[in-house]
Amino acid sequence: MAYRILHVSDLHTGPPFRQTVADTLVTQAHTIKPDLVVVSGDFVQRADFVAQWRAACALREALPQPQLVVPGNHDVPLFHLHLRLFKPLGRYRRYVTTELNPVFEQPGLVVVGANTAHGLTSDGGRLGRTQRANLRRILARYGPEVYKIVVWHHPVANPPGARKNRVMRGATSAMQLLDEQRVDLLLTGHLHAGYIGHTRTMMPQLEHGTIICQSGTTTSNRGYGREKGQNSCNLIAIDDQAIQISQLLYQAEVQQFVPVAEYRFPRI
Repeated sequence: MAYRILHVSDLHTGPPFRQTVADTLVTQAHTIKPDLVVVSGDFVQRADFVAQWRAACALREALPQPQLVVPGNHDVPLFHLHLRLFKPLGRYRRYVTTELNPVFEQPGLVVVGANTAHGLTSDGGRLGRTQRANLRRILARYGPEVYKIVVWHHPVANPPGARKNRVMRGATSAMQLLDEQRVDLLLTGHLHAGYIGHTRTMMPQLEHGTIICQSGTTTSNRGYGREKGQNSCNLIAIDDQAIQISQLLYQAEVQQFVPVAEYRFPRI
């Protein structure tokens, strides 16, 4: 078993979008030829505007297939109150996908998406009751011989140096759910800061533990503090012995995403 996953996030098509960086991403992605492209939410900057959805669709179509995608909080309308409250993911479902729990399955590997974006909050996220039930139902199909990856938008941990707490609501119970289902890897975004960690660092009582892999914004100039203006993504390699995560940072002087850090975790 050997797979490679390209993990991108927070595309933010709209005013902060960087077309040059997006073009580089597409070119490199086709050179890398990953087995799967994951987008962990925030396709658009403002879900109220159809033009931004069309730009997001164009970028998604330009990236390699297959893909597994989930929504972020920016994919929920902000200004259209009726849509926000009653059809928060209506435009996401129309322009991206109707599937909120996508599944990518290969021998020895399963990747499952979940939705943490809701219309009642503009920034925070949570796993609702339905999403929890769906994750348990799907992940229960697979035994310990299968490497399990879950994708959602909001983080369960703050990266080092974070100036305020921006983790999802119910992060502790979310990490417990991942542990209960023996999930090996969680892919997230939202904070526009790359981060690699482990749930047992925060909760040493967990039996299995889950690797945390967070992507910064891949194609926008939105950022916070030292991360502002940085574009990043992750290249994940999985085989029978280990999982290796390479953090890729866009370097304007060479117009490429280049590896700046690598992490290796033995398979449990």
